[in-house]
Amino acid sequence: MDLFDDLPEPTQTAGEASVQNTCPSPLEDRGAKRKREAPDDDEVVEGQKLEEKKMINLSESDHSVSPGVPILKGYVAARRGEREEMQDAHILLSDMKTCLSTLPTTVSRLAYFAVFDGHGGARASRFAAEHLHHTLALKFPKETENLDKLVKKCLLDTFRQTDEDFLKKASSQKPAWKDGSTATCMLVVDDMVYVANLGDSRAVLCRMEQEMQGGDRKCVTLALSKEHNPTIYEERMRIQRAGGTVRDGRVLGVLEVSRSIGDGQYKRIGVISTPDLRRCQLTPNDRFIILGCDGLFKVFSAEEAVKYVLNVLQNGSVERKEGQTEEEGHYEAACQRLANEAVRRGCADNVTVILVSVSF
Repeated sequence: MDLFDDLPEPTQTAGEASVQNTCPSPLEDRGAKRKREAPDDDEVVEGQKLEEKKMINLSESDHSVSPGVPILKGYVAARRGEREEMQDAHILLSDMKTCLSTLPTTVSRLAYFAVFDGHGGARASRFAAEHLHHTLALKFPKETENLDKLVKKCLLDTFRQTDEDFLKKASSQKPAWKDGSTATCMLVVDDMVYVANLGDSRAVLCRMEQEMQGGDRKCVTLALSKEHNPTIYEERMRIQRAGGTVRDGRVLGVLEVSRSIGDGQYKRIGVISTPDLRRCQLTPNDRFIILGCDGLFKVFSAEEAVKYVLNVLQNGSVERKEGQTEEEGHYEAACQRLANEAVRRGCADNVTVILVSVSF
């Protein structure tokens, strides 16, 4: 029995960043995963707040990887929307090897990208962004035999440990913190992508496939994550078996997601921190991966988001930052414009987009 929810087998057709050599321990800053009590009109921030919230972004490509291992570059855009506070957090770490004391000799490259969507405050999302990759580095396998099984155990243990560590800190405060956060984390080991997620943030892959009769290649959008909300049968049953209820599509009528980091008051009634895991091998047909919070996917379907990015990449000229190649300028513009368009379409929530280019 396989350990992962694998994607289909690949067909055989042929950010801005400040580069650092040390593993970061930092980050930053969502909207209402919990239903807020009787919000007044004054609570809505006047106008669309489009300023970017910068976070750790070590996304330059790693040119030390072995031949045949894809080059990844990450770009990020974050918008506050109409929220009073930016509660999203994110991290781009294209060379995670610096976080590990030892790495299996057969592993050439380790990369990590993640978006966290906080609710009830920004503390859970910030905590996860600052600590989860360090815990992952400590638990990463030291050997490559049965690597898939070991990576799965590592990811499951890392999410459990991060949740326990945050809940311990939250319960020690006066008053206790009640923050929670979704998590969508992408770990890339050479050419294999592992995605672990909780809640309703998503990861999607753009793969170009040949048309049947020798036509142009078409874009196929592949989901790399699975949403968790209490309206899903399995999630609702687990919550009800634990003594909880689901009202208006929310746990106890309040919490919109059924799995999260934090949310200590809901853990005893079936809200868990066990992620879903998916695995996918990257191929030369793959163009990019989008990681985004639900602020993006409230106004874009996964297919629409991928097509929007493709349109920017393929059409028109863009302004480039100093030192950027034309390709990098297009990816940067695609990431920023996607976030802007989500706000323009009326998303009042925080919007965070990570766009990871894939090239061989």
